[in-house]
Amino acid sequence: MHKIFSIYALVEAGILIFAVISLIFWDKRYRKNHGSNIPNGFKRTEEVTIDPNTNKKLRVYYNPTTGERFYHEEDNGI
Repeated sequence: MHKIFSIYALVEAGILIFAVISLIFWDKRYRKNHGSNIPNGFKRTEEVTIDPNTNKKLRVYYNPTTGERFYHEEDNGI
């Protein structure tokens, strides 16, 4: 019985590790380095969000061709 529990625990740990690695490597939010220049083809939207980690105001830009979104830091005066 102890051997079955050990195998079960290893499988569960493997699934958890796979999920974390998948989130880090395959989630688009972690792959993008948006930088400060808005890429060609992106259009300004009226959507604004606040980054919960930095409390910075971010304007959303949208590429209608690819459906991709780009977040650009807004100036404090806007």
